[in-house]
Amino acid sequence: MHRAARTASVAVSLVTVAALSACGGSGGEDVAADQKQTLTVWAMGAEGEKLVDVAKEYRKANPNITVKVTPVGWDVAHQKLVSAAAAGSLPDVMQMGSTFMGEFASLGVLEPVDTGKFTKDDFFPASWEGNVVDGTAYGVPWYVDTRVLYYRTDLAEKAGIDQAPADWKELSALAEAYQKKADTKWGISLQPYNLDAWQNWLPFFYSAGGELIKDGKPALDSPAAVKALEEYRTYFDKGFAKKSVQPGYDVVKDFGNGSVPMFFSGPWQVTNIADNQPQLKGKWAAAPVPADASATSFAGGSSLVISKKSEHKAAATDFVAYLSEADTQADWFERTTDLPANQAAWDDKRLSGNENLKVFREQMENAKAVPAMAEWAQFSSKIDAAIESVTQGKATPEQAAKKMQSETAGLVK
Repeated sequence: MHRAARTASVAVSLVTVAALSACGGSGGEDVAADQKQTLTVWAMGAEGEKLVDVAKEYRKANPNITVKVTPVGWDVAHQKLVSAAAAGSLPDVMQMGSTFMGEFASLGVLEPVDTGKFTKDDFFPASWEGNVVDGTAYGVPWYVDTRVLYYRTDLAEKAGIDQAPADWKELSALAEAYQKKADTKWGISLQPYNLDAWQNWLPFFYSAGGELIKDGKPALDSPAAVKALEEYRTYFDKGFAKKSVQPGYDVVKDFGNGSVPMFFSGPWQVTNIADNQPQLKGKWAAAPVPADASATSFAGGSSLVISKKSEHKAAATDFVAYLSEADTQADWFERTTDLPANQAAWDDKRLSGNENLKVFREQMENAKAVPAMAEWAQFSSKIDAAIESVTQGKATPEQAAKKMQSETAGLVK
């Protein structure tokens, strides 16, 4: 999962990639890991810039291997990967956002993970499962994120509440108490529509016991889906959440001024709040998502993949293994604040001593993967549309769930 919106797929490009994949091989003979060679690596966003320094550290211990890192903006990452795959010019190693995995694995351009080199038990289960397509893992988890609840503790105390909401009933009660007793304008921020509204809704759905895919088919008209849509709708019907949000809305700004005392988001907000709302020090906290049948969020993040056509698979595998080691991942956290996918890294004092991070480890242990599917962009857009229809009063939860189910039926293969 990445933080910026992915660019739209180009159907012609995908057809081209599929055709090339069908007739392409694995490239030439693989170069031994200890031979002099250059690895090409693409990494996205800030990670691409930071990885340049890590690659230099890696070369000190592996002088025969030059790692050439190319930073790629998330706004162009998808199209750049599609174009390179079509041209047969993917780099040896790539950072792969979790919602890209199913698409590129299905195109046949990724090398399966060497499970003799990488053990899935080293990683959070949900982060590993997000890389599995038809029983085969194609990516090694690099860093993780998940959604938790951020809330203003000072305003909660003013409203007479001294602990985080543990379930849906308490979440709704706190939203109401904020407005009535702490005089906040809103009780919570939830995304009512637009791209990636599913990210706010999915913790409700998973916590209600829902599954996006069941027995190889969408399961979006289940009782859990209806229940989660109904619960989500109540926040808008009761006036706890805004029914209209402008593109680029900065929830942290309103969190800082107190007009929005709760929201769901990922780990990057810890640094964002500290840097941009320093007056909130000691006045906020993060908690696991409130429970229904469970307290389950979804797992996002990025993984590392190797091109099927790479002629440097041995060296690429060694470099990915280095980036996946617990000590390297703890160091990576210090450089980027990206949360480690390797569970052992969380015992490192660089993370274990940070109170703000404990909730994310707890939530990752209670998280589910977003299924790796080729048509995720279209699939998730149908969920976004259903959420909008419910929050805007255009459809009942039952009607929206039924429409989601029918419109996604042909997208799962």
